[in-house]
Amino acid sequence: MESQQTRGDRVAGRTALVMGAGSIGPGWGNGKAIAVTLARQGARVMCVDRNRDAAEETAALIAAEGGEAVAHAADATVSAEIADVRRACVDRFGAVDILVNNIGIAPVGGVVELSEDDWDRAFDVNLKTCFLGMKHVIPQMLEQGRGSIINISSVASLRWSGVAYAGYYAPKAAMNHLTRTTAVEYAARGIRVNAVLPGLMRTPMVATSAALAQDYGDGDVEAMWRKRDAQVPMGHMGDAWDVANATLFLASDEARYVTGLELVVDGGITLKFA
Repeated sequence: MESQQTRGDRVAGRTALVMGAGSIGPGWGNGKAIAVTLARQGARVMCVDRNRDAAEETAALIAAEGGEAVAHAADATVSAEIADVRRACVDRFGAVDILVNNIGIAPVGGVVELSEDDWDRAFDVNLKTCFLGMKHVIPQMLEQGRGSIINISSVASLRWSGVAYAGYYAPKAAMNHLTRTTAVEYAARGIRVNAVLPGLMRTPMVATSAALAQDYGDGDVEAMWRKRDAQVPMGHMGDAWDVANATLFLASDEARYVTGLELVVDGGITLKFA
């Protein structure tokens, strides 16, 4: 996956707090690409990840390109740690103008196969992190009089994707509705809340999922890539830069009259019956 180099000032002078800004493996995950893209468009970025090394890698990439970024390690399922993240961001940069909630896991298993522990963990990681991010950052945005929140959901929130993972479908669907209702609640107070719904993407999270590789290609990652490409009407999967560019649009003033949107980025796959 090539590193896109587009630069500009679409979010110049703003501070972005990117949750899940590290990458789970080599290459470009969604959060890493989002953080770098926002920085290339002028934002100061706080890169937050449970894995400090991953957060620092993203921050270092931004700094190496002349941008301004800082890494912060936190468990986004813990309210007190997210409160600390918000304070650290404001102490360092003076504001939180953009919040990106990009944390998720996809445990494979339908309602019969998935354990209760995995179900609870999936909701904590996929939904509670989004709730806590908004809970702690929206008061800061209200003080500022403006803000843009982008929640990274999935087309799995809309339809069956070919894989049984109830712990991904359900919380991502709930995230969409939480996005819509929160958007309405704060629309008159200067805060926009939108969601990006990626389709089948070629990212490190997918590449390192043995369960997905097994489900798609009997454990063969290359076979998985081929099958996923073939599912998409455009003939190929997207990548993290597609998600990052959609996020940038929603973060920028180009989307100043857009709130409560579910922006599907999927090469047309949700338009198919099967």
